[in-house]
Amino acid sequence: MTHGSTSDEAFWDTRYGGNDRVWSGNANTVLVREVTGLEPGSALDLGCGEGADAIWLARRGWRVTATDISRVALDRAARHAAEAGVADRIDWQHHDLGASFPAGTFDLVSAHFLYFRGDTSREEVLRTAASATAPGGVLLIVGHAGFPSWEENPDPAVRFPGPDQVVESLELPDGQWEVLLSEEHERTQTAPDGRPATRTDNAVKIRRVGADR
Repeated sequence: MTHGSTSDEAFWDTRYGGNDRVWSGNANTVLVREVTGLEPGSALDLGCGEGADAIWLARRGWRVTATDISRVALDRAARHAAEAGVADRIDWQHHDLGASFPAGTFDLVSAHFLYFRGDTSREEVLRTAASATAPGGVLLIVGHAGFPSWEENPDPAVRFPGPDQVVESLELPDGQWEVLLSEEHERTQTAPDGRPATRTDNAVKIRRVGADR
C-alpha cells in the first residue's frame, strides 16, 4: 500500500471509493506466520488499508492502533471491524506518515508493503517505526523484492532493497536489537489478466532488546 502527501490521499481515496473491496480481506501470510505465538499486547499497523491485518490481530487479543492515509479505507476498515465484533479493540487513525505518526510505543509494529508515491522517505518512516517499538517488542517489515512476473517493461530506475538492506537502513544502535528474520520468499499472486503469477517479497523481523534511545 502506497502512502504520502495530499495528492496521494486523494489517489487512495479515489481507488478505494471506486471498488467495494481492493484487497483480499485476508491477513498477510507473513503476519500470521510470524505473530502467531507471540503474547498479545499493543500493536501498530502502518498502512492498514481495509483493515484485514488489524482485525486478525484484534481477534487474537491484541489492542491495535491502525493507520492509513485514506479516510475511505479507514471508514471501510471500521465497518469490517464492527462486523467482526472487534471494533472496541482497534483505534483507527488517519495519518500521512511522512507528516504525522501515532503516539506511543507498541509491543508489535507491523509495516506490510508500505510505500510512498511522493517525497516521503520510506527509510525515515521505518526508522520512526523502530522508535515506536517498545523494549521487548517486535518490528515486522514486509516489502517487495522485485517486480511481479507479469511486468513486461520494469522501470530500471526502480530499486527494491533486499532484507539485509532494510535492516541496515534502520540504523539500529548496537546491542539494542536482535534480528529474528531476514529473508526473501516467493508467493503466488493473480496477474491482472487472471493467470497465476509469482512475486518475490522480503521479510524482516527484529526484536528490541535494549533500553529506550
